[in-house]
Amino acid sequence: MRTKALAAVTALTLLPLSALPASATPRLDWKPCATEYAPTLECANLQVNGTISIALAKLPATDPARRIGSLLTNPGGPGGAGVTVLKYGGRGFALDKPETAELRQRFDVIGFDPRGVGDSRPAVTCAPTLHDPAIGRFPKSRADYDKFIAHNRASGAECLKRTGPVLSQVDTWHAADDIESIRVALGEPKISWLGVSYGSELGAVYAEKYPKRVRTMVLDGAIDHSLPTKKAILDEAIATESALGDFAKWCPTSDECALRGKDVLATYDTLMATPGGVPASELGRNVTAEEMASGVYGALILPAFWPELSKAISAATAEKPDATGLAPYSQLDPSYGAYRAIGCHDFGPAFTSYADMRVMQGLVKTLAPHSWRYSEFWDITSGCAGWPVTPAYPPQPQKVRGAAPILVVGGEHDPATPLAWARGLAKNIENSTLLVDTGYGHTGLLNSACVRTEEVKYLVSGVTPAPGKVCR
Repeated sequence: MRTKALAAVTALTLLPLSALPASATPRLDWKPCATEYAPTLECANLQVNGTISIALAKLPATDPARRIGSLLTNPGGPGGAGVTVLKYGGRGFALDKPETAELRQRFDVIGFDPRGVGDSRPAVTCAPTLHDPAIGRFPKSRADYDKFIAHNRASGAECLKRTGPVLSQVDTWHAADDIESIRVALGEPKISWLGVSYGSELGAVYAEKYPKRVRTMVLDGAIDHSLPTKKAILDEAIATESALGDFAKWCPTSDECALRGKDVLATYDTLMATPGGVPASELGRNVTAEEMASGVYGALILPAFWPELSKAISAATAEKPDATGLAPYSQLDPSYGAYRAIGCHDFGPAFTSYADMRVMQGLVKTLAPHSWRYSEFWDITSGCAGWPVTPAYPPQPQKVRGAAPILVVGGEHDPATPLAWARGLAKNIENSTLLVDTGYGHTGLLNSACVRTEEVKYLVSGVTPAPGKVCR
């Protein structure tokens, strides 16, 4: 069955796709918006749904004679801004790697800011107090829990006040319709898609709603949206703990580790137990244990960051400690509002009461005895408790039927999106292929030359890797 489908897709996709008729409107008015890193960059805006404007950027194919079509990209999040990624020439999205050179040659690479994100308008706008270091994500008493819920409710109400009604429409189910609007505006009969992390969820929803419009689709660092949120929390807690263990095992073997010769996990535990947190000179205040755990997580996801992570932990545990390198910059960034708003739509609160939350706390601490203070799903779903906007796209059964073969990628040592999620998503997608990466870090695209090679071959040809393919 798969062989016949692949043969049909290959025959179609080795040739450039013809454009849609001129009646397929609206068209995009591309204008030069060159940057130091992207001298050929073009930008445009697309009005969708009457009130929402989507910001787009394009890196035109460098070999127009062999151009296949448009490759839409999403760098993750939720809340990742694809326009910003292309302004840096695709750095940070592996488009500067030798394995991905053919993508730049043969596709117009399209980045866009999903509704509510980045330069799209209206953008999700929240108060700086959305992240309050005084409000812990692991309340120790019913009084702390009530304070925690009140903070989330007030923060969400302020986001709603500043953003307006669109805050109730930034879920992924609606965002997938914007991709279809982009396809029509591009004049493409079908799209190719390269999405990582949250981009896998957005791509899968598009394929579910518009299966016949998919030419090729890579879903890397896969999220299984059919998975109950509580199960996702526990899966990710285990994966994050495993990644911290991998980092601890790496240190004794590498001259780049500033903690070499120390018991890394014991050092980490001591740091987390520092009363009152640790001063961060750049912030001008102490950062809490939960905040430092968030900073550690942000570096664990890419092994290339591990040397700097070891220096940051070393600095935070020095005689004159400075935790600037472990500050939770992602939580302090304005884009954190979109991250929270979209996450609350797609996953919602995982707790119905303080007693319920206490049970989950106990499970997370048991499964992740070192890293329990931070994992993304705990951060998202705990922040959704008390959130005033009703979830529009909570976890639910998902089935993709009738699309061209889709490539799902999962990593054995991915701290953010466990391999089990990729396996689950692949089962939800008819005629999909799962590529397993045995390396370390979040997504194969960012960490594995082998995965990049396989993804590019597939995106160009439409032929998925052989079943059971593993990148070691």
